[in-house]
Amino acid sequence: MSAAMEDILDHLATISFVAGRDARAALPAVTPLGEVATLRYLETGRDLFFYDREAGKAFFHATADLVKAFGGLDPWLDQARRFLSQRGTFRAAVGFFEQAGAVRRGWGVEGEALWFALGAAWVDRHVDSAASYFRVPVAVLFGDAGTEGLRALLTPADTLAKGRLGLGTYLEGAIKVRGICGLDGVAEWARRGADVLAAGRVRGEAWFRLESDEARSFLLEVLPGFHIGSHKRLFGLLLQAWTGLHLPLEEGDWSLEGGRSFLETDGRSLFVPAVMPDREEALLAFYHTGAHLIFDSYEQDAIRALFAEIGMEHPPLDPDQRMTWRPLFARFGEDMTRFQLIFDLCEDLRVDTALEREMPGYLARVLRASRQRSLPEGAAGCYYQAALRLLEGGMAGRLPEDLTALTTAQAGIVDAFRAALTLYATTDLPPISLSERARAYLPGHSPNAARPVYPRHKRGTDAPEMDGGGELGAAGHEEKPRETPQQAEGNDPDMDIPPEDIQGTGGRVGVGIPIPAKVIGSGRGVQGPRGGWPYREWDYRQQSYKENWARVHERPLRERDEVRAVAMAAEYDGTLRRLKQALQAQKPTRMAPRRRQYEGDEPDLEAAVQFVVERRAGRSPKASIYQQRRPQQRDTSVLLLADLSTSIMAEAGDSGVRVVDRLRAAMLLFGEALVEVGDPFALYGFASKYHDEVLLYPIKRFADKFDFRARALLGGLSGRLATRMGAAIRHSSRLMLRSPAQRRLLLILSDGRPADYDDGGDSRYLQEDTRMAVKEAQDLGIHAFCISLDPRGGEYLPLVFGPGHYLVLPHLDSLPTRLPEIYLHLRGHSA
Repeated sequence: MSAAMEDILDHLATISFVAGRDARAALPAVTPLGEVATLRYLETGRDLFFYDREAGKAFFHATADLVKAFGGLDPWLDQARRFLSQRGTFRAAVGFFEQAGAVRRGWGVEGEALWFALGAAWVDRHVDSAASYFRVPVAVLFGDAGTEGLRALLTPADTLAKGRLGLGTYLEGAIKVRGICGLDGVAEWARRGADVLAAGRVRGEAWFRLESDEARSFLLEVLPGFHIGSHKRLFGLLLQAWTGLHLPLEEGDWSLEGGRSFLETDGRSLFVPAVMPDREEALLAFYHTGAHLIFDSYEQDAIRALFAEIGMEHPPLDPDQRMTWRPLFARFGEDMTRFQLIFDLCEDLRVDTALEREMPGYLARVLRASRQRSLPEGAAGCYYQAALRLLEGGMAGRLPEDLTALTTAQAGIVDAFRAALTLYATTDLPPISLSERARAYLPGHSPNAARPVYPRHKRGTDAPEMDGGGELGAAGHEEKPRETPQQAEGNDPDMDIPPEDIQGTGGRVGVGIPIPAKVIGSGRGVQGPRGGWPYREWDYRQQSYKENWARVHERPLRERDEVRAVAMAAEYDGTLRRLKQALQAQKPTRMAPRRRQYEGDEPDLEAAVQFVVERRAGRSPKASIYQQRRPQQRDTSVLLLADLSTSIMAEAGDSGVRVVDRLRAAMLLFGEALVEVGDPFALYGFASKYHDEVLLYPIKRFADKFDFRARALLGGLSGRLATRMGAAIRHSSRLMLRSPAQRRLLLILSDGRPADYDDGGDSRYLQEDTRMAVKEAQDLGIHAFCISLDPRGGEYLPLVFGPGHYLVLPHLDSLPTRLPEIYLHLRGHSA
């Protein structure tokens, strides 16, 4: 070793023991290249270490890998010196040393040269962008398209740099867009984003981070494939025509990471993806998933029998009364995914052949679509081919005996499970990972146990039957009889004990005061949970509170009507579309800074000044001198409290329209609107029977999703009992205090005065108590607002809620459209 090399090594060791040690440890990989090359290497390492210790350590640690990958020191050694041209490039240098070897091995000389050149251009332009670039994993940066994908990804960034947009903001979003929309999609996304950036920097940054709703909406617009959204209703009708199923259509899972889209079911709803490869696959998916429902893939007795087959008891249902299939497959351990796919092969064969008997030509369509797809690579391709062979064998009658049994009309899911166990023991289908599984399914097919499911009843109970012609059709769907109003107070279908046998008539719209009724079997009235939540009640006659007087009980609603919920959504489809368009303006676009962060988009000047001052004063301050920006949400939560007293079952005047029909539709549209806006919300109904039996019915709690269950509960709403509003408001206020939002809005929807059986006929008593409950809510920071259908509401609402805090709707028919509009108006003022 020459004296010059020893001087460099001794110098490094003098400055840092670690530097000297790491340099000597790296030399064996370099010395075979000759003294000249070794000296040049040590000089570069020394310069990098003196420039920044982390960069120097990364240089020495990566040496052996880089020499092996490049076959020497060229060109990576000269490339390394590029990071000495600007201050602050150490993070970019570390990223380069850690990944350059992988780039050379994976993408060759051309790929590595392009990767370095694109990143080096940002070293002089913006060192933080260079750091972001070199630290992105190279497999993610290149993507499936290699050097072409890298060029497509970085080309728009040069133009955006003129608008002072760095790679730290651009890259993460651009990579996701490329994965979802392809190379052309990146260019269009960046072009649209440049316009957004020109309109406002904060809004533009949110666009490129894919944090704004307008960016996500754009992606949904440009996703390649067949967009199902505008065709949902047609597909639902086609499904009903062939299977008799009339199911709610929910939005399926969609992520920025992309991946194959599946149509899924939980036994009650269909979860529809935003986009599928083409229209034919979308149709096949609807038919195939519907076939699983009508041919008892989720029938409760069959599911119990499945667990019995492997000596297990049926697992307990979850809080939503759903079951999961996971315990069924867990016994197969690490081979669980393999068995699940084999089981799906057998069950899909059974279901597909059953549907072929009712829909001739269905199997031919599946096979045609499957053959038009390219065969997946790896293990997924083996399962794809196996599924093809099974369908072809089923059509030609060439299946083994145990699988032939699955094509008979008597076959059930238990037979498919037994066939899967036999096939699992004899097949040579390879193990498969969970990430590969999605590619293993034929067009229109999907994992049968992807979601927890609601066990269904055997066909002939609540599922569609065969019509006279032997085909499945809408005739098999039994129409529900017209709902009859609850005849009098006390008839509450949601109590645990059967209701009293009573006779009488309900109250009038706009009154809500119970009319006396004859009660037979007194003493058999339904009691709520023991105790309940105690609340005080204001007695205006004594000018004092009755402590712990009113008792509130939360009770689940048991009436559900999924068919009516779907029908309401179809009836108000046009209204909902217009409403959603208007809601786009309500979505947050502003960005809020998060100050004093260790990493961020820009310096926090106040924190940076404080950091410098403390450093010069000899202290050791924390380097939290950056600020990050995130979307600014309108911090508003809302609880809608609906009066469910008996009077809502009556007709409004001579219109022939019942209050409950418009109430259901209004709450449905309100929920859809709040989902679109993104505000946290809850839906409750209330009724009462004396001061110790005030009942609140959760339809959707703040933590719940507004899903098919909530919609079905809205479809089944009916009237019962009386209207003790003050206690309901106090309990709702208590619920709202759990919401983290700073602004809380309590919307009360009522059709009459507060009244109850034990108010002594004094109409003012409960009005005064309600007035005090509203005041108590205001003291807690909760804005209470009443929407009334009572034509005489102007007589008492100003006294109860105060001027400007109520609205009387003169026309019942306007309630569904006005309710969301009123909320958005109040929301704007509260924000």
